[in-house]
Amino acid sequence: MSSLEWRISDGLTGYDSAVSSMEARAAEIAAGRSPELVWLVEHPPLYTAGTSANAGDLTDPDRFPVHASKRGGQYTYHGPGQRVAYAMLDLNTRGRDVRKFVCALENWVITTLAEFNVRGEHREGRVGVWVTRPDKPPLPDGTLREDKIAAIGVRLRKWVSFHGVAINVDPDLSHYGGIVPCGITNHGVTSLVDLGLPVTMADLDLALKHSFHRVFDSDATRP
Repeated sequence: MSSLEWRISDGLTGYDSAVSSMEARAAEIAAGRSPELVWLVEHPPLYTAGTSANAGDLTDPDRFPVHASKRGGQYTYHGPGQRVAYAMLDLNTRGRDVRKFVCALENWVITTLAEFNVRGEHREGRVGVWVTRPDKPPLPDGTLREDKIAAIGVRLRKWVSFHGVAINVDPDLSHYGGIVPCGITNHGVTSLVDLGLPVTMADLDLALKHSFHRVFDSDATRP
């Protein structure tokens, strides 16, 4: 099936039920019985531990529920005000290249943020999307501070992806205080509203859909 389904869930979606739904849909896609799916959700406050998580990076284990996740990456936070975009895509038809796929997910976020005049950037050795903060004091070595605005973590099964990206629209940023986000101690986290942009979740959803087709339906993402 070559069509792509978009789904937006209202309210807060439980993490474990979301993972079960993704795994079932990924199996259906791999078997050719269902189309690809981009699923937009919000979760209640929780932490997830990816396959590279360091136990020492969970600094407040009693603050929120902690879910072991089979996605790549380390500890991250999900909660209200953060848009999680789960991408169940068939890399058998989009090219069996994990590095290229992760880069495409980053480009999807960067292209989306550009619609709000936010310059998101890649960083070598740091998966996710970052923004420079010239409004903050520089680091001790004089370099500009950077904040993470979007996290990325994926898993593949039979070359069908699940999990995806998480973009901060207006979450409670203090909730990140119970973890070392993605194992990085010398940079912070931010959101669109923290950057002074009154962006709504509906605004972001429209931009995500528009940008998805620009990034993933281009010839550059096809084998």
